[in-house]
Formats: sequence, structure tokens, C-alpha cells
Amino acid sequence: MDVGLIGLPQTGKSLLFRLLAGEGRGGPAQATIGVAAIPDARLDSLAAMYSPRKVTPATLRVTDIPGAVPGEDRARWNRFLEAVRGADVLVHVIRAFRSDELPHVMGDVDPLRDARFLRDELILTDLATVESVQQRLGAQSPRKRRPDDQALLDLLPRLRETLEQERPLRELALGDEEMRLVRGFGLLTLKPMVLAVNVDEGQLQEGTFPGEEALREAAAGWGESVITFCGPVEAEIAELPAGEREAFMGEYGISEPGVARLARAAYEVSGLISFFTAGEEEVRAWPIRRGTTAKQAAGKIHSDIERGFIRAEVVAYEDLVRLGSVAAARDAGLLRLEGREYIVRDGDVIVFRFNV
Repeated sequence: MDVGLIGLPQTGKSLLFRLLAGEGRGGPAQATIGVAAIPDARLDSLAAMYSPRKVTPATLRVTDIPGAVPGEDRARWNRFLEAVRGADVLVHVIRAFRSDELPHVMGDVDPLRDARFLRDELILTDLATVESVQQRLGAQSPRKRRPDDQALLDLLPRLRETLEQERPLRELALGDEEMRLVRGFGLLTLKPMVLAVNVDEGQLQEGTFPGEEALREAAAGWGESVITFCGPVEAEIAELPAGEREAFMGEYGISEPGVARLARAAYEVSGLISFFTAGEEEVRAWPIRRGTTAKQAAGKIHSDIERGFIRAEVVAYEDLVRLGSVAAARDAGLLRLEGREYIVRDGDVIVFRFNV
């Protein structure tokens, strides 16, 4: 799963990338692609229970997509769009902080305007794509159309109408077959979106920023969550020893880093859930898509386990932590034996039995 960080230039996007990828302030990003760990309190609890040699969180791949302004440099804008097409989830970094040393590329700071600006550009790009496909297929002789072409022609007016209403295509909640028909066209507004607002220290302490109410109201209508963070403060948190972070965050009235909340939000909108494996050697969170079967989940660990799958021994995380051990969960009748078609649930702790 690839999360693309997008936004106008000078929003703090590249700093956010370095923080998500585990690089503190002052270290330049050596690449535009990194890996973000997904904070999960359940993983911490399992680690405390098992005292393993290794703890491995779920992760997402993060790409820092260079900022671009449409109309200023067509080649750069096209590269931006191509990079956006490669992402599965988009995090739109929006600037709420003001700085005389770093002026806003559009003159003044207006979070809602910036959110709408880039959103509208993505909608216009998708509209041009849909119109082009519609014209190409419509010009074909019906006898030359492939089997899926008519189904696609029937779907395209619905897509076009949505975009002409200035609504992103993800609002349509297309079915699996409809998604298959349009998958190859790189439609940008099908991708889930999270808004990440970069505030200054004063705004962080106040717990709000100018224009917040309007942005949150608009985002709720768009089905998008809003996460705030303060780049410089987040960088300081990343540099502090773990034992000093809580007191430092308390000075700003926050209980956890904004990047942690942002990573979880991106994970959730991506449609991923986590199951766990736990033992003295390793406690690990495994990311899978909702609807994944036990046999498919086994393949996330190793193809041999999937190929030789016999059964899955499953206990819910809440039951395991409450009772304190797998043995206690078994005695309480809460350890289940599930077959290959079992749909794995978020928080399942699983032991796979297999024979190769």
C-alpha cells in the first residue's frame, strides 16, 4: 500500500515525509520513498505480555510527491499527476501556519481554499480522462468493441455526471466489477484522501487554527478526515528520548504525536486491518485488506504456510489481553479453530497450522 503525500510547495510536506519515514529534523531525505510504521497500542500490549526479542509493526510505503502548481510548469504538473496515479491513498498536506520567511505560494494562507484548489484540479483531470475514454469508445463500431466496452460505456456517463458536479469519484462507492472496468485509467479521485494541516506552535497550543471550522465542515461533506500536526514540534518530539516525550507533549496539550495519528488515519482509509502473531521470538502486526481469508492471510507470512494450510487457531485480541494467555482463552472456550475460508477480523491473534 503506497501513501502519496501531496500538496502545494512550502507546506511542510517533505518534513512530514521525513518524520513518517523515521528521519528526525535536520536529516535530508535521501529518497522520495520511505516506510512508515503504524502505531498500534495493541501491539504494545502484546509485546508487554510476551516480552519478545523483536516487535514488528504494520507499515505503509510513503512517497513524497514533489509539490506543483498547475499552469506554472506543465511538465512538472504532468510528473505530479503521474506520481499521484501511483499512490493508493493520498495525504493532502495543507498549510495553516504563517511565515514571513516562507511566503505562501498563493499569497495568503487559506486552508479551505488550498484544499479545494487541489481537489478541483484532480476532479478536472479525471473529467478529461473520462471524456476522452467516452469519446474513443463511442466512436468505435459496436461490432469492434470488446466484451467490457459496452459495460464501460454504460458506466462512464455516471462518472462524468459526478465529476461535473465537482464531486470526487470515490463518493460513488463503485462495486468490484465497476472498479475492475475503470482500474486501468488511473482515475485520481477514486483514491481515499486524508487532509493533514500543518499548524504553528501557537495554533497547536490554542488547539485551533484560522479557518478550521470551515475546513472541517467541508471535509465532513467530502468524507475526508482532518489531522493537525506542527512540523517543528513533531521534529523535536522525534529527537527526544522516549522517556521525555510525554512531558514535552503535555506542554502543548497533546497526548501523542500528530504523525502517529496521521499514519493511523491513512492506514484506516486504505481499507487495511491488522492481525497479529505473538510469541517469545516476535510479536508482529500484519496488514491485510478487509475480507481476506485465513488461507490468504497465512500467505502474508509465507507462501509455504498458505500452500500447506490446515487451520487457523484464533483468539480475539481483547479476549487474550483480558485473560492473560492463550491457555486461559482456550479454557474459557474463546480460542477458535477456523478453516481456510474464515474472514480474518481486525485484532485477531492467530497461530497457523500447516503441513508442507
